[in-house]
Amino acid sequence: MLMDGLTAGPPRRSSVAVAAFLVWMVAVLTAGAPSARAADITGAWATDVRACDKIFQKKGNVLTLTNRSDTLGGGFVIDGTEIRGKTANCKIKNRREDGDVVYLLAACATDIMLSDVEMALKVIDKDRVSRFFPGLPDVESPDYYRCPR
Repeated sequence: MLMDGLTAGPPRRSSVAVAAFLVWMVAVLTAGAPSARAADITGAWATDVRACDKIFQKKGNVLTLTNRSDTLGGGFVIDGTEIRGKTANCKIKNRREDGDVVYLLAACATDIMLSDVEMALKVIDKDRVSRFFPGLPDVESPDYYRCPR
């Protein structure tokens, strides 16, 4: 039944109320969502943070390992998509994170060969990681500490 130009049917909600409800729903749904921020693994990593200045050297704008770095415990450098070690240089082909573990697939080159290497870093805190190789669970590796810049 129509009365004074009004149509019969369900009542209309104001667009302000609908917008407010949508904003509230988004806030509720995202309040408990985990952060999607990627782990920061960039930097120079050494087994002994006190020996960083003896393990790493700067050649131009590139941080490399010194000739005697392996006698001091060793380390590696992650710079963007590059990983530099004492005997190999690698290019990260794939990176995946699962909780506090960063899985890396890298194409690595040594003086005598090229190969793909799978490795993972368990992020213990922002300045400490534990390296392991997913395909070789029995291979133990020491923890690595981020060197100060």
